[in-house]
Amino acid sequence: MHYAGSCHCGRIAFDLETDAPITEAYDCNCSLCRRRGGLLWFGTRAQLRLQGEPEALGTYRFNQQHIDHHHCPQCGIAPFSEGVNPKTGEAGVAVNLHCLPELDLAALSVHAVDGASR
Repeated sequence: MHYAGSCHCGRIAFDLETDAPITEAYDCNCSLCRRRGGLLWFGTRAQLRLQGEPEALGTYRFNQQHIDHHHCPQCGIAPFSEGVNPKTGEAGVAVNLHCLPELDLAALSVHAVDGASR
């Protein structure tokens, strides 16, 4: 499945390729996700193709400094984060599904993730 996503102003645009339609999302309660309100889908970094220059990304790291939480310096939207899966060593991505305009968020099965206790 192909999804096109972006921040609000469009400066950070990306394409997401998934094996199947996105039907599930994860709602994390860590200190960052709770504040920014992301609804997440997790996949491999290879599934996301950034349009434009990586220099357009603002990046924030906190806690153990393992995840690059990207945001647009112009409009402030955080479309995705990336890091390495500690169990597999594979580059992973967490996409904010609010940034995929054609996705029906109301149709998703949403699972709570207790990121606050990690």
